[in-house]
Amino acid sequence: MADRLRHMLRDDDLSHDEQAEVLKLGLAFRQDRYLARPFEGPQAVAVIFDKPSTRTRSSFSVGVAELGGYPLVIDKDGSQLGRGEPVADTARVLTRMTSAIVWRTFGQDRVETMAAESTVPVVNALTDSFHPCQILADFLTLAQHRGGVDALPGMTIAYLGDAANNMSNSYLLGGAVAGMHVRVAGPNGFLPDPGIVEEASALAEQNGGSILVTTDPVQAVDQADCVFTDTWVSMGEEDQAATRSKPFWDYQVNASLMDKTKPDALFQHCLPAYRGKEVTADVIDGPRSVVWDEAENRLHAQKALLTWLVAQSTGRMDLIEGVCR
Repeated sequence: MADRLRHMLRDDDLSHDEQAEVLKLGLAFRQDRYLARPFEGPQAVAVIFDKPSTRTRSSFSVGVAELGGYPLVIDKDGSQLGRGEPVADTARVLTRMTSAIVWRTFGQDRVETMAAESTVPVVNALTDSFHPCQILADFLTLAQHRGGVDALPGMTIAYLGDAANNMSNSYLLGGAVAGMHVRVAGPNGFLPDPGIVEEASALAEQNGGSILVTTDPVQAVDQADCVFTDTWVSMGEEDQAATRSKPFWDYQVNASLMDKTKPDALFQHCLPAYRGKEVTADVIDGPRSVVWDEAENRLHAQKALLTWLVAQSTGRMDLIEGVCR
């Protein structure tokens, strides 16, 4: 590996220019799914799941294969991690057998420990704190529909609902890196960690964007370019659905709220979606919705990210030359 081993553990692990490079590479993968094959061999990529998944599992498994590699998919119940083996010990084993490690888990400290012990790139495929791969797919979708990556700086995006979750954190940091005007709206008691807001605000100022945290959904979506939301009930909280939903009804994305955005504003949802709760059917199934492009773009964005990380970490810049810039 090169002197500078790169990981993607949270959204600000990429600089403004680096994020743009990954997104431009993602657009190129949309046009040619076999543009680069950094794992030709096939080399193995460990794809570990401590949580259930549809889009993450599918996109990383297909993506690694299309990059010429072998997706070594490991479920929690089928590994010693699920029986309490130290993360560091697992990392020391996998790093000798694989060319990258992708992990969907719980605590952010787990992926950070994995990365600290790894000699290959580690990708956060979702933790309780961040979901950086989803944000890359979401911004790739904006670039797809709005004329390219260079159109992203200066855009206004709004995220509504549970603003204290991993998606909110990632929109704040990822949007700040992109130079966007990021607005996050949720009820009192469900607002983002002040430390994340402070970090995002500093990044936004550096990159020409801004951060707004509010309890007013109308203020958040006013003349926005895109509205995002997420389920109000996270995995493991299904038995609390009725009580968990109560604070969020004012933040439902419906036609009335979308009317406050720009006339050509888009709607995105990371899925799974619950129609009639966080979003109405006429919005998610309507003409402004790009959720299916967004879901597909998980594949292209993650292939771009893995390719970029391998190029940076191994010095194989031929993988991305002429594409990212």
